[in-house]
Amino acid sequence: MDNDLNVLGEPLEECGTDPVTGFYRDGCCTSGPEDLGNHTVCAVMTSDFLAHQASIGNDLITPRP
Repeated sequence: MDNDLNVLGEPLEECGTDPVTGFYRDGCCTSGPEDLGNHTVCAVMTSDFLAHQASIGNDLITPRP
């Protein structure tokens, strides 16, 4: 993770620790070639934001295995 940068070009920070998230379960948005789905997004979203997105057709709540 030492050389990984966010979209602003800054070092990645730990994001998801309760529960631990990320492809490598390291709490960060790190990824590698074995991550075929490219699971590199970490975000904190409010219920209001998720409801708004659903209302405009961007359902971020429904799981899509």
